[in-house]
Amino acid sequence: MAQGSKFLQRFYQKGVSRYWARIARNSKSADLPELRAQRLGARTLRQHLDTLISTAESRLALPMIGSNSFPKPHGTDWSWRPQLWRQPIPDKGRAAVENKEKLGEEVTLFHDCRISELTLRQLRNNRQRDLAPFGLRMDVFRFDGSFLSLVIDLPPESVQGLKRSHVIRVDTIVEMEKPLEIFARLNIRHGPNTEQVVRELPLKEEEIRVEFDLAYSNLNEKRVEQMWLDLIFEGPEMNQVILRDVTFSRRPRAEF
Repeated sequence: MAQGSKFLQRFYQKGVSRYWARIARNSKSADLPELRAQRLGARTLRQHLDTLISTAESRLALPMIGSNSFPKPHGTDWSWRPQLWRQPIPDKGRAAVENKEKLGEEVTLFHDCRISELTLRQLRNNRQRDLAPFGLRMDVFRFDGSFLSLVIDLPPESVQGLKRSHVIRVDTIVEMEKPLEIFARLNIRHGPNTEQVVRELPLKEEEIRVEFDLAYSNLNEKRVEQMWLDLIFEGPEMNQVILRDVTFSRRPRAEF
């Protein structure tokens, strides 16, 4: 909106506000026919204002789009929330998702089903405790494959200065229709080799978090190239899984 239009709008709004303030002050002495007309106008205005207030409160209560805000451990030197949980993506949903099909720039689904009965969909988070603006819903119907995994490619910044003294933390918020096991496998490519560390997500705990201490790896710090995470779903048939949030952080391990 042009600056001149904004000025005129503010001027008009102040005039309307003064008009209704004057009517309110004079309502005790106004003629009854005039007061009846004013009451009708006030009720009509109140209906529009109530609609505006309700819509604004609902929208403003949602997590802010683009937010990269989430709790991080002390000493964190890199943190990240993937785009799919942070920004709206152009293609919000896929049905009959094929192997190696991407949703957004960073998330890829891998499976070996002959007939895909899998769907992926980005959804808007609207719960009070959600910090991520968006979530990812996966529906699995008949499943005739042997594996199902969601791969998240981490950005180049995640491996800049990466050392064996680092701890990589992954925090998630997961909802399921029925219990299943989910494993997180961190992959770090260094030269011709790929280091892999696997942790099971503690889905029964209040905070679903896993940490990968690279001190126990054979990481070649001088040749680190890329890092990605596999979320591996065991027994996913006839289930709906919602990942409300997925965040990553990196910190040097405390020395004792």
